[in-house]
Amino acid sequence: MKLATARRPGDDAELWGVVADGALHALAGDGARRWPDLAAYLADPDPAALARAADGGAPPIALDDLELLPVVPRPAKLLCVGLNFEAHRLETGRDAAPHPTIFTRFADTLVGHRRPLLLPRASQCLDYEGEIALVIGRHARAVETADAHDAVAGYTLFQDATLRDFQNHAGQFTPGKNFPATGGLGPVLVTADEVGDPRSLELTTTVNGDERQRGRLDDLTFDIPTIVAYCSTWTALAPGDVIAIGTPGGIGSRMDPPRWLTAGDVVEVAAPGLGVLTNPVAAEIDQLARAPRPTPGRTRAAAQASGQSWTGVAPESGATPAT
Repeated sequence: MKLATARRPGDDAELWGVVADGALHALAGDGARRWPDLAAYLADPDPAALARAADGGAPPIALDDLELLPVVPRPAKLLCVGLNFEAHRLETGRDAAPHPTIFTRFADTLVGHRRPLLLPRASQCLDYEGEIALVIGRHARAVETADAHDAVAGYTLFQDATLRDFQNHAGQFTPGKNFPATGGLGPVLVTADEVGDPRSLELTTTVNGDERQRGRLDDLTFDIPTIVAYCSTWTALAPGDVIAIGTPGGIGSRMDPPRWLTAGDVVEVAAPGLGVLTNPVAAEIDQLARAPRPTPGRTRAAAQASGQSWTGVAPESGATPAT
């Protein structure tokens, strides 16, 4: 089963449901009340009831007519495994580690399929990292490796776009991994039963149609059961949490010369059975310039109350606060 979260253009209301034949069969009525979002379904799964609710809900909507959101729009935890393909570890020059290297992303860095990754004003060193991510399907704490697959609801695609200069400011990855709109997630969640053995999954990353990365999950240094068991040892996992399990070799920063992403590029992450996650690249300053501006001196609350957006970006001298 394939699941997705979306909204109609110009409408803030979120829809979610089953994807079939290029359309979203969104839940409505009793189904939407039982499972208001995808994470609620993962906490109380019932595939047969979900299929009935999707069939009996609103008329299907073509995916091309929707804005696809991150498949789990607000994961409580978004954990990422670094250096988990040997080719990627070697190209970075880092030593082998006895345990998985884990860092965190914030949910508000995520964007959906076809939404732009933003090249920030603070850096030009935006790099791609195509990945497969797993989504947790039950509460899991101190899970044994042998039982770890039972905690996985399904799989999706992830773009862990990274500002390399900020990543390398210190030993922690956090600053380079958490700029706004740098994490693509989607387009769909494919349930674990449909994926089967995830070790057979192979992902590719292309930039403007040029293949940059390719890797199979049977080449992971730390496999999925090891990752889930390890993470559940030190944090409680919950339905809807996301774990990105690593990127293959071929990142742009390790090319000679480095090949950074620039505005106008199109990055795609693909894996048979999981689909294609497409994200164009846009300059943050261009996106800000297109947004409506609140009245000078208005507070965030006042701007939002009047229907205007607010980013919290500090205004330049004499300038209206950016939206």
